[in-house]
Amino acid sequence: MTALALAGRSLRISSRRPDALIAALMLPVMLMLIFVYFFGGAIDTGTTYVTYVVPGAMLLCAGFGAASTAVSVAEDMTNGVIDRFRSLDIGGIPVLAGHVAASVVRNLISTTLVLAVALAIGFRPQAGPAAFLAAAGLLLTYITAISWLAAALGLLARTPEAAGGFTFLMMFLPYPSSAFVPIETMPGWLHGFADHQPLTPVIESLRALLLAQPAGNAPWVALTWCAGITAAAMALAAVLFRSRTR
Repeated sequence: MTALALAGRSLRISSRRPDALIAALMLPVMLMLIFVYFFGGAIDTGTTYVTYVVPGAMLLCAGFGAASTAVSVAEDMTNGVIDRFRSLDIGGIPVLAGHVAASVVRNLISTTLVLAVALAIGFRPQAGPAAFLAAAGLLLTYITAISWLAAALGLLARTPEAAGGFTFLMMFLPYPSSAFVPIETMPGWLHGFADHQPLTPVIESLRALLLAQPAGNAPWVALTWCAGITAAAMALAAVLFRSRTR
C-alpha cells in the first residue's frame, strides 16, 4: 500500500510538469513519424516501413519515459524528502517501487499513444488475442526492467541533471539494434553488438508476436535479459539507497 501511495505521489508530480510530460509523450511519436516519412522510403525492410519500425518506436518511447524516473529519484535524494519518509518509517524499497510503478503507468500511456498513431498511419498487426497478450506482457516486463534500472541510475547520480545524462544509454540502445534498420545493413564490426544486446531480442519478439510470425527462441532470450536487468538493478538500487541514506 505504501508503494501505491508513493506511486500516486509520483504521478501527481508528473502531472504538474506538463512540459516534461508532453515531451515524453510526443517525442517518440515525432521520431516514429520522422523515420516513417523521411527515411522509410529509402530503407528496404521487406515490408512497409511503419510495420517494421513500430516495435522499436515503442521501446524508444519506454526509454524516454524511464529517463524521467531517474530524474525524479535524483530529485528526491537531493531535496530532503527522503529524510521525511524515513521519519515515517518508510524504507527504500517502497520509495523506489513507487517511482517504478509510476514509471510503468506513464510508459504504458505513452506506448499506447505510439501504437495508436502507428495504427492511424498504416500499421496493421496480425496478432491474435494470445499473441497480443504475450506482446503486451513482454513490453510490460521490459518497461519494468528499465524503470528499475532508471531508479538505480537516479540513485547513482548526485544531481537531477546528471541523472538525465546517465539515462542517455537507454535512449541510445534502440539505434544499434534491429529497431530501425535490419542488422545486416549495418557495418560488419557492429553486427556482434547489435545481435546480442538486450533490446534486439525484445524488438524481434514484439515484431514476431504482433505480425503473427515465428519468434523462435527470441522471447525467452528477451525475458532472460529483462529478468537479469531487473534483478541487477534492484540489487544495485538497494545498495545505493543504503549508502546514500546513512
